[in-house]
Amino acid sequence: MRTLKTKNELLRQKIYIIIYGANTFWGRLFDLALLFVILLSVFLVMMESIDQFNSKYHDALVLGEWVITIFFTIEYILRIYTHKKPLQYIFSFYGIIDLLSLLPMYLSFFIPNTNFLVTFRALRLLRLFSILDNMSILGQQSHIKDALKASKNKILVFVYFIVVISIVLGTLMFLIEGEASGFTDIPTGIYWCIVTMTTVGYGDIAPITPLGQFLASFIMIMGYGIIAVPTGIVTSEYTRIRNYTPKPVKTCNKCSEFIFSEDYKHCPHCGNSLE
Repeated sequence: MRTLKTKNELLRQKIYIIIYGANTFWGRLFDLALLFVILLSVFLVMMESIDQFNSKYHDALVLGEWVITIFFTIEYILRIYTHKKPLQYIFSFYGIIDLLSLLPMYLSFFIPNTNFLVTFRALRLLRLFSILDNMSILGQQSHIKDALKASKNKILVFVYFIVVISIVLGTLMFLIEGEASGFTDIPTGIYWCIVTMTTVGYGDIAPITPLGQFLASFIMIMGYGIIAVPTGIVTSEYTRIRNYTPKPVKTCNKCSEFIFSEDYKHCPHCGNSLE
């Protein structure tokens, strides 16, 4: 026998679909609004760090931060209220990030003039990863995510190879140049090798012997190839995944729309629950 839902349960379900249902119209609209508020919040934090701007518009900046903090507080409470397992959200990565981004403004009552709290307010930027992961932007974000996952093992092997090469070449450069050129120890040689291999080139340490300069030239040339390898790996996987035509995993029983992902809890066409 089918039981009727109470008004409270229906309200929780509607709010849950808006907050967590990124494949619905209102869910996308909520994510876009949240994206805008996060960027605005970070912009206010940056403007507050400019002394001239802060001294002139300090009250307006504080007011704006409080409005944004109240918005995020309401959002945080609603996420806990609508989640089927509230503790799972509270202790999740993004749940902790959401809480840490709220605390600075409230702690300012007890700990005034604490500049280090700005760092925690900037943590709201991490929420962008969750938003962009949930938003369906022409399907491209899923292709990139799948390509990175498929490339993970190959890139890890490549990074391991680079670490070994950096240790060997850094040690060799230490033996060739010595303390006279600034290579005081092996870790310094490894640091120089990594900086040179990645084409950063700070210039704080440089070889002066002919053999050292020859080895440095070899590392510089090798660096260009090293940069291209992970790009080629990811690009290859991205092309393969993009050319793959997926089969629908389920069908919406309301509008008959094909669903191509198990992650969808609501139909992207009509918003009907797929559970």
